[in-house]
Amino acid sequence: DFEVNLADLKKNEEQGFRKIKLRVDEVQGKNCLTNFHGMEFTTDKLRSLVRKWHTLIEASLDVRTTDGYVVRMFCIGQTARRPNQVKKTTYAQSAQIKRIRRKMFDVITQYTATVELKDVVNNLVAEVYGREITKACNSIFPLQNVFIRKVKVLRTPKFDVTKLFEIHTGGYTGVEDDAGKALE
Repeated sequence: DFEVNLADLKKNEEQGFRKIKLRVDEVQGKNCLTNFHGMEFTTDKLRSLVRKWHTLIEASLDVRTTDGYVVRMFCIGQTARRPNQVKKTTYAQSAQIKRIRRKMFDVITQYTATVELKDVVNNLVAEVYGREITKACNSIFPLQNVFIRKVKVLRTPKFDVTKLFEIHTGGYTGVEDDAGKALE
């Protein structure tokens, strides 16, 4: 397993708080073909998200992707002050927290269970989950700093070399696509 900073992979320093775990699945000469094995926030980023006088809401959920991976996603978010708010504290009631957590589960399931692992990784990098959860929960309680803070790959499907090549080459598997053609 390799642990790589997303800022190094994307050449974008703003993504420096995400650590990506890559697992070597195949070695070809001097090249290692890796696959996504997890994502985590750096400790300093997690500590910077915690603030006084706000409710911190966390949720974790196991989801199966369409290509057979089972991933556990940990979501974190906190309440936001409303505009023109006078009160010092911004606490959510326990019933609101439960409803927000349920919405988190719904959004995570919607954007994970219907796609493949590579699309899940793209959604994580693009922060799709955080935006959609914030939008969905806005009617219950305004949220800020909503992120998927950690992703664990719990179960992987049976190893398939052609699938791995497809991920690394962007669709080209090196094999002619003649499935279903008649033989002479």
